Amino acid sequence: MKTSLNNSNRMKAMILAAGRGERMRPLTDRIPKPLLPYAGKAIIEHTIHQLVSAGFYDIIINHAHLGEQIEEKLGTGYQHGASIQYSPEGEQALETAGGIINALPLLGKESFLVVNGDIATDFPFAELKNLTIDLAHLVLVDNPEHHPQGDFGLDSTGKVIDNGTEKFTFSGIGLYRPELFINTPPGVTKLGPLLRQAIANRRVSGQKYSGFWMDIGTPQRLQELDFYYTQRGKDHA
Repeated sequence: MKTSLNNSNRMKAMILAAGRGERMRPLTDRIPKPLLPYAGKAIIEHTIHQLVSAGFYDIIINHAHLGEQIEEKLGTGYQHGASIQYSPEGEQALETAGGIINALPLLGKESFLVVNGDIATDFPFAELKNLTIDLAHLVLVDNPEHHPQGDFGLDSTGKVIDNGTEKFTFSGIGLYRPELFINTPPGVTKLGPLLRQAIANRRVSGQKYSGFWMDIGTPQRLQELDFYYTQRGKDHA
């Protein structure tokens, strides 16, 4: 049965789009990083289309630097089949946890999905829709060349660990419960320390994804991504 866009019982998704994109300069001096294009669409449009295809229709987007351009570009989200709400932070971004805390009134009381606005992936987001979690569930990937040390490990029970012989990179895709943030005051706050405390308490699960994933952190990687999609399109033509 098809659901309407105002169904408040569906899992919500948040796209983190408030970063300044310093490593992308000068491209990001006049355009926010999530609006930089590859394969004919803005980075954030690709993510929105993937989320909608996976059944995530209620999307919250935070923004800071040049954020009004994001609202002008995406509007209500209707043209993408989504219902988009915005969580503006002003010119000073609040970091990941701070941005999520600022958006909690829009995210509700149930688990929600958060996706970094500067990644490209073919991860099947629908897998996460009905997952029962404790405080958080992280998607980990193989370590890219620019981050060889990784972030977290996984134990045999599927819990994320902060040590271990093999570490993977946090993909920027995670499920969270509002309770993870409840004791943290509003303001500029990084996500890492909150996650590591919850990991130490064994309240974070995770999974390893071995498919396509890229952190679009530099102009060179943006070019590589565009080339990847152009070639893939030729291969499927």
